This record gives sequence, C-alpha cells and structure tokens, in this order.
Amino acid sequence: MNPTTELKHVTTIEQLELAKHIRQHVFVEEQGVPLEDEFDDYDRLDAACTHLLVYYNEQLAGTGRWRLVDGTAKLERICLLPEFRKYGLGRFLIDGLEQQARKQGLRHFQLHGQSQAAPFYEKLGYRIFSVPFMEDGIEHVWMIREV
Repeated sequence: MNPTTELKHVTTIEQLELAKHIRQHVFVEEQGVPLEDEFDDYDRLDAACTHLLVYYNEQLAGTGRWRLVDGTAKLERICLLPEFRKYGLGRFLIDGLEQQARKQGLRHFQLHGQSQAAPFYEKLGYRIFSVPFMEDGIEHVWMIREV
C-alpha cells in the first residue's frame, strides 16, 4: 500500500486548533520557544494569513502558514511532528504553501529558517540572505526564493 499525503487549507476553528496544537508540541515543548512568543495575531481565521495542515496516511503530521509581507509571501510556523519527519513531508508542505501564494500572483518567497534547517531550504531553492540572528532563543537565517 502506498502512503497518502494530503494538504488541507485551514477553514474552521477546529482545524486552526489542530495547527496550534502541533506548533505547541514542536516549538514550545520540543524546542523551548516561550508559549507567549509562539502565537500571534495571525492565528485567527479572519487574519490575513493562510494556514495549511499536512496529513500522512490520514494522520495529522504538520502545519505551516504564509502571509503577505512587503510584496512577498512569508512562510512561517513550518513544522512536522517528530514521527513524520522522514517522509518528505517538509518539501510537500513548502510546495503547498508556495502554490497557495502563487495563486495570489506571488513569485517571491521569504522565511526565517532555523539555521540547522537551512540546508533543507537550500535544496528547495532558497538562499540565505542574512547573517544568523536569534529568534525565540534559536539561531535563524533570513532566506529568500524567487520563481
């Protein structure tokens, strides 16, 4: 049996709560980001932000979002639960976020990637555009991609 992968656009409060639960597990519990720093004004259905959920074999595996910042699509809060990090879902999720932004006519993408994840993003065509900086106690780099 072949594994199935699926992206779902978050359109309900229940789906948004699932995304927040994953982020709390990965960023707050696993990586030590302060809870008050993880959630913001874009964690609402009426916010100018698009949230996605990724499923693997019908199991909730991860989430991410994008929003318009200075004429570019800024990808944010990208994470997978630990048990799903070996199936190529990161690429699948990034592709989905970019596709959603391209539907809005955007061709420029940016993100603040954790430095340890920069090689992953570079494989997807992103390039580092800053010196390392600290964000929520974790070293990050600003990365961009144009298509």
